[in-house]
Amino acid sequence: MLSFASFYKLLQESFRDLLPIVLVILFFQLAIIQTVPEGWLATSIGLAIVGVGLAVFLLGLEVGIFPVGEGLAGDFARKGSTFWIIIFAFLIGFGTTVAEPALFVVAEKAASISSGRIDATVLRMVVAFSVGFAIVLGSWRIIKGHPIHYYIIAGYIVVVATTAFSPHEIVGLAYDLGGVTTSTVTVPLVAALGIGLASTIKGRSPILDGFGLIAFASLTPMIFVQIYGIAVYELVEAKDIAPILVQAQGTTTLDFSVSGILNGIFGVIKDVVPILAIILFFQYVVLKKPVENLKTVLIGFGLVMIGLYAFILGLEMGLFSLGETMAYQLTRGNSNFIIYGFGFAIGFATTMAEPALTAIARKAKEISDGKINDFALRIFVAFGVAIGIALGSFRIVDGGHIVYYIIAGYAIVIALTFIAPKYIVAIAYDSGGVTTSTITVPLVAALGLGLATNIEGRDPLIDGFGLIAFASLFPMITVMLYGVITEKLGVKGAHDLEREHISELRHAIEDANNMGLTTFNIDATDIRHSIEMAFSSVHIIVPQNKKDKALLAAKEAGATGVTILEAHGMGLHEMDNFYNRLEHEATDVDLMFLLPTTKVDHLIQHVMHELDIIGGGEGIAFAYPVSHLKGLSLKGEDLNVSLKSPIR
Repeated sequence: MLSFASFYKLLQESFRDLLPIVLVILFFQLAIIQTVPEGWLATSIGLAIVGVGLAVFLLGLEVGIFPVGEGLAGDFARKGSTFWIIIFAFLIGFGTTVAEPALFVVAEKAASISSGRIDATVLRMVVAFSVGFAIVLGSWRIIKGHPIHYYIIAGYIVVVATTAFSPHEIVGLAYDLGGVTTSTVTVPLVAALGIGLASTIKGRSPILDGFGLIAFASLTPMIFVQIYGIAVYELVEAKDIAPILVQAQGTTTLDFSVSGILNGIFGVIKDVVPILAIILFFQYVVLKKPVENLKTVLIGFGLVMIGLYAFILGLEMGLFSLGETMAYQLTRGNSNFIIYGFGFAIGFATTMAEPALTAIARKAKEISDGKINDFALRIFVAFGVAIGIALGSFRIVDGGHIVYYIIAGYAIVIALTFIAPKYIVAIAYDSGGVTTSTITVPLVAALGLGLATNIEGRDPLIDGFGLIAFASLFPMITVMLYGVITEKLGVKGAHDLEREHISELRHAIEDANNMGLTTFNIDATDIRHSIEMAFSSVHIIVPQNKKDKALLAAKEAGATGVTILEAHGMGLHEMDNFYNRLEHEATDVDLMFLLPTTKVDHLIQHVMHELDIIGGGEGIAFAYPVSHLKGLSLKGEDLNVSLKSPIR
């Protein structure tokens, strides 16, 4: 919802998420490195801009990208055009990936240290094609309703198989590229596509089938890039290119001129506008249907671009260069445990601030009906990333081969797939892709290359890459463990709790019926209530000509219903010769009222007063308690006791 209250709430959450990064940097900079970082003021201002930008970005997602993405998916599904769904899925996957800034950085870095074998542009095209193929495959799975774990397990087998034939120089890079393909903008749109399809296609569940597209987008690049690596290392000759060195840098000098700001905004627009163009093309040309709330959607995309620009600008104002400097300084220290500790802490902190993860966690909470807690999910994902980066740092320091770690991790993931509750499996797979995005990738890449460059015997191309792969793998494990824990604790969603509450109330009604409790309706509705309350039957017998007056008096006294019986009464004197009167027609009426015992006195007194029964008027009144009363209707305001919740 586009409102200041929504933005203010997102702003509070953004700064709460950035707090761990600030604490980690302060601790390691002041307590471990024991120096005040250069440009600390710019870094502080940059973090503040990051917080504001993140809030604006998330607001834009909620009002722009998510609604239009889910709407498109729903329209395609209702139209029943699998062909156009596949085309749309491929273009979204390819178009968003080829312009991904993190992919551009990693591809250029890989090309610069590959002795001329790897071409950065070709590598980006290979990865973009693999992501387009992944989104197509994931959409096909949702359409057909196939369980996701069969695809993922088969994918892992292919990854391991291709790894056996891949040159060592390409393996870590391929694993890392599986993590950098899912960007800040791509993740929400792809998630919206999956959830929209699963919500519209009959027999599909958004929580079971809607997630998983991001997992496919993280898995297929590992396969395609390794195949590309096998080809180039077999066919392309190495060239003599000087190795790149990762050195300490100062705070990045930013261009705050009008042209510099416009260039920055244009860079973000260049990444987002192709996505918007694809959406508008399919909406107006293919579906031939206008976008609902077009003005709000355009505002949402505008907020996404403004927020993303502010977000990147804030990161560049010292945080990236500070992270690279700290990574370099830590490698010059004497304790490897400090490196592992920094990897763990920075992994946790940066993941908690990832906008893509925040967006996915909020969506998971929404469609799981609150069964998945978004903040708890992010905590478990962040722990997974932290453990992964710490273990990946150990792997670089120790010199172990990445394949053994990855295979062991996949084995754990596969085992947990059959243990964890089904609703968490696809979300766990997706969590591996959303953790390596705008914030995490530059810092983690700097740490890995810094370690491999400055530790004797390590090769930046073979050992420097791979940390992102660890950061993508271990969240799958921790998220599935989160699902197992919540299942053991009996955590339930709002609908589950409501169903349980209704079931308990149904049993309470049945018990009440068995125990003789009174069951009645409120305000003549079909909503039944059961309560342990004393009720009485009041009989007022009056002549036929007093019936209307008696009924009016009873209504004024609070009677909600009456049963009218014909009656014929005789007094004491008439009893002496009652045989002569048995054949006579009824001359009286018996008005029977059922009401709470607490209201009996008032009703009888009021009717007797209005009909002057005590003063000589004709009539008689009496009451007695009743039990097992069923089918009665009462007015809600007539009850002065608390009732149980209704059963429909």
